[in-house]
Amino acid sequence: MLLCFAVRKCAVSPTGDMLYITSSIHNKLLTLARDGTLLATCSDPALGWPRGLHVTPAGQVLVCGYLSDTVLQVGWEGESKLANLATQKDGVRWPRSVCYSSTTSSIIVGQLGDNILVFRVE
Repeated sequence: MLLCFAVRKCAVSPTGDMLYITSSIHNKLLTLARDGTLLATCSDPALGWPRGLHVTPAGQVLVCGYLSDTVLQVGWEGESKLANLATQKDGVRWPRSVCYSSTTSSIIVGQLGDNILVFRVE
């Protein structure tokens, strides 16, 4: 059972058929069908206390690991990590939000303390 206080952030797939939810308390990214059926769970060690979440117009799932200081790309099915997009080595510290801008081809990461990082995507 998913309790309301367990949900940190949510995002919808571009087609509207999947809902992605970060649960910091359970240290997981959950993927649900439109009717609420659990489709997948991602609990990768690089996803420590997931917070920020964004689904790009192309369906790429981006998620922040607040305690692991990471920004990850997860497969559209929500089961596995595809890539570490940014880590502490890139200056990521306590990421709280993530967004992709197609206008600037950038990933924007909001961090604790009003600190913002911008990564150009090539």
